[in-house]
Amino acid sequence: MLDYYTFFKDLTIPLSVSALVATLLSLLLAFRTAQSYERWWEARIIWGAVVNDSRTLIRQLLQFLPNDDRKTGYVQNFAIRQSIWCYALAESLRKCPPTEKVQQYIQKVGADSDNRPNLLLSKHAAELAKLSEHYNLNNNKQVQLDSTLQRLTDSMGRCERIKNTVFPRAYSILIHFLIYVLTTIFPFGLDDHHWAVEICLATLVPVLFIAIERTAILMQDPFENKPTDTPMTAISKTIERNLMEMADLPKPQQAAPADTFYLM
Repeated sequence: MLDYYTFFKDLTIPLSVSALVATLLSLLLAFRTAQSYERWWEARIIWGAVVNDSRTLIRQLLQFLPNDDRKTGYVQNFAIRQSIWCYALAESLRKCPPTEKVQQYIQKVGADSDNRPNLLLSKHAAELAKLSEHYNLNNNKQVQLDSTLQRLTDSMGRCERIKNTVFPRAYSILIHFLIYVLTTIFPFGLDDHHWAVEICLATLVPVLFIAIERTAILMQDPFENKPTDTPMTAISKTIERNLMEMADLPKPQQAAPADTFYLM
């Protein structure tokens, strides 16, 4: 409107200036989108490792523990605790209140902590120490069990690092500023012969940049309890079914897939 009906009508800013700003903005957005996707993809890789290590832990116990009357009970305790650990980790990362399943298990254990996933891993370690002493496991088997537990700890720490590392605010401010600059100067470089086309272009170009930036913002935080999150609940349910089957426990009922929402 300023370009058409005020003294700014005679003001012309070369389109090359807008192109220069747009090029700079594109480079910044490309870098931010790449970094955001890298954080999102790293989160998914970590939870893929959690799936593998959870199965490995139970499989190692089935293989390493001698066959006796108490072996099945030990393995089942580990399977239940490991599945609860997955749910507790997802809730901790999303900063959600604990589900009834996790709360009941924590009360059953008789201990609580500000970091419940770490507490459950400590229970794993204490139980493994008792098993090593009870069955007199050789050093090689103890090292393999400890390595699996260490990988689970590393996965938890990597998730916490992503969760607690905030994307630099100054970077967002710079991108917003450049979008506003481009939005302001772009109409003054267009021809004034077709006002409808000019309005569409002056609106469409900044909206495209805003949409790209919004996509990066949604991906940069994969543990924020949003539809674009890493599907930790769905992964935890898969882990639970697998572990229950391996430990000869009844598998939880699988809910029918819904058409109106995603299981995160």
